[in-house]
Amino acid sequence: MPIGFFKSIVQKFTGRPVDWDELEETLIRADLGVSMTMKILTSLRSRDKLPTTNDIIEVTREEVAKVLPFDPAPLRPFPAKPKVILVVGVNGTGKTTSTAKLAYLLKSRRHSVTLVAADTFRAAAIEQLGIWSERIGVEMIKGQYNADPAALCYDAYVAADKRNTEFLICDTAGRLHTKINLMAELNKVKRTLEKHDETAPHECLLVVDATTGSNALQQAKEFNQAVKLTGVIVTKLDGSGKGGVVIAIQNELNIPTRFIGTGEKLEDFAAFDARVFIEQML
Repeated sequence: MPIGFFKSIVQKFTGRPVDWDELEETLIRADLGVSMTMKILTSLRSRDKLPTTNDIIEVTREEVAKVLPFDPAPLRPFPAKPKVILVVGVNGTGKTTSTAKLAYLLKSRRHSVTLVAADTFRAAAIEQLGIWSERIGVEMIKGQYNADPAALCYDAYVAADKRNTEFLICDTAGRLHTKINLMAELNKVKRTLEKHDETAPHECLLVVDATTGSNALQQAKEFNQAVKLTGVIVTKLDGSGKGGVVIAIQNELNIPTRFIGTGEKLEDFAAFDARVFIEQML
């Protein structure tokens, strides 16, 4: 949705009457979702004249601003127990890297962080998170390859609680949202953590790739049913001309985007700012 979307609007509709069907297709192709597309079209049609390119941009910004929260809840530690963050997502979205970047961000804010290598099925994932933990300078708890991730997260909570760790971030295995058995396993991790604290995990963050478009919305629906998501981390928001799915997920599921990744470096990660997102759409 950023930059590339409005460029295509300008190119298509400058100097000629708006074709409603073409505009509808353009909005949907921007990954806004059908519901948000209809809101924009309804608002434009309510005007007394055919919309210009500037009208389309103005109304789209207005409707998006109504949906995106401008003050998302920050991550704050609890006074006397670990705050558990479960990081979930399908394979290839940048989940493990996003987990490390989140740990780096929290540590830069002077919080204590422990990582859990709960992706015990992909051996490389344990090594990958281990490399990140060394670079960041935070502790990582790991188990054996093919170990039960629920049991590992259970033990990790005990360790974090004893050490007064503020944030316990669990990097779970990447899994297709269509695989019922894998989604059930994720729910088992959640139930196991609830044995320590009935409100845990306190945050369930889904990592989605901005370039996957509308498929990310379906991923959010399925993961939300399994573990009740509290937010989304969107990766590859680095000038690809994508990102409309941020709006679709918020509009249709009421799940806010909490963080964005814009590059490969640890520093290329930040809290999502709706004002900046809307301003940079053009």
